[in-house]
Amino acid sequence: MHEELENFERNHVWDLVEPPPNCRPIGTKWVFKNKQGEDGMVVRNKARLPGVSSKEEIDYEETFAPVARLEANRILLAFAASKGFKLQQMDVKSAFLNGFIEEEVYVRQPPGFESARFPDQVYKWRKALYGLKQAPRAWYARLKSFLLKSGFVMGSVDKTLFLLSRGGDTLIVQIYVDDIIFGGSSHALVSSFAEQMSREFEMSLMVELQFFLGLQIKQGPEGTFVHQAKYTRDILKKFEMGDSKPMTTPMSTNTALDADEDGEAVDQKEFRGMIGSLLYLTATRPDIQFAVCLCARYQASPRTSHHQAVKRIFRYLKFTPELGLWYSSGSSLSLRGFSDADHAGCRIDRNVSLSTTEAEYIAAASCCSQLLWMKATLSDFGLRFGKIPLLVDSTSAISVAKNPVLHSRTKHIDVRFHFLRDHYEKRDIDLVHVASENQLADIFTKPLEFGAFVRLRGELGVEGVDNTLIKGEIESQWTGLIALLV
Repeated sequence: MHEELENFERNHVWDLVEPPPNCRPIGTKWVFKNKQGEDGMVVRNKARLPGVSSKEEIDYEETFAPVARLEANRILLAFAASKGFKLQQMDVKSAFLNGFIEEEVYVRQPPGFESARFPDQVYKWRKALYGLKQAPRAWYARLKSFLLKSGFVMGSVDKTLFLLSRGGDTLIVQIYVDDIIFGGSSHALVSSFAEQMSREFEMSLMVELQFFLGLQIKQGPEGTFVHQAKYTRDILKKFEMGDSKPMTTPMSTNTALDADEDGEAVDQKEFRGMIGSLLYLTATRPDIQFAVCLCARYQASPRTSHHQAVKRIFRYLKFTPELGLWYSSGSSLSLRGFSDADHAGCRIDRNVSLSTTEAEYIAAASCCSQLLWMKATLSDFGLRFGKIPLLVDSTSAISVAKNPVLHSRTKHIDVRFHFLRDHYEKRDIDLVHVASENQLADIFTKPLEFGAFVRLRGELGVEGVDNTLIKGEIESQWTGLIALLV
């Protein structure tokens, strides 16, 4: 608490003044948090003094500034691995206090630290205050201004990405509120940036990137491995699934979930908590994406059948707690898209499309949109791509996109999806037919049998840390399966 108030004094955050007429100062409230490392040990005790309005308390970590998407983080990790340089991480101490606000803000004196001589006076705030909606935006504006003045160029698509070129070397910086990831092809350029930031802002952390937003990151000469093993163990323990019997796939091939209105209702709060925890895990575990999203449809009125399906996912995590994404340093970056759809697979209303062709066409349009975003993002890294192959296993959907004569037969399809045809004609993408057995997107549209599931999971780049998928004791009948997976 004293350290927080000392930060205020050092940064000239406030002045103690008499409250002006009709002034309604906002209150403050101490918020405490233990910051943990990837091993679960407490590495830092933090105290924050956010502003609290008279009507509602505001979480001091609530943000309204641009933040990096997880896809952007994964692209940066893949790019750094392919170029053979390691990423670093820095944490700006009391970052929001570095931002400036234009409004006049008056704050009551902090609880437990009121002035004995001037108990009725209030603090006039000069800089951003935790809890204010303006605070994250003010900090982002300050950091953005500093980076641009230092010669950085902001990404054309991702506004949290900044790049600096010096000769033939490049320095990349990506920000997530007060957490900053950076790295480059030149050690001198990286060291110079670290010194610049230390002179401009006070740092509480500057180390090799290992733990970021709950993601564990291991960078080595052969590549980068990103996983959430600690988080997986934590949620298994939280929902009392640590001693459950392991399963080899997240969902059985004969699973057919529906609303099950006659089924027994289960605790909605617990069910939503399980779904929310699993959704965050999909950041590094695309192998559970389909199963989690299918179960998430029933959060409004969960039944026993839905709960059992979610528990099956946890039992699969018990079998594969160490899986994550592997980015090899020996491979060059390429961009491909796989698109697939499960027509009439939704047993709730089946209103997605009127035919298999329409379903595949709409899915391909969505995939095209994501590919164009990735292409634009990668162009900021200096990578250029010609026509991006978009692999679809429906020849009829490909024909609709390639042949304008068929437009009259697809007039019931929303016009916004026809931009797929536009970008095909502009040669941004190339629609390519792929055999169903080689369709990687199958793992995102339907439950698969063990062999096909493991094969597609491997092709997605989902691997185990140190080539070991299971650590700890398991039942003897799983030995053959483990050998196959390793």
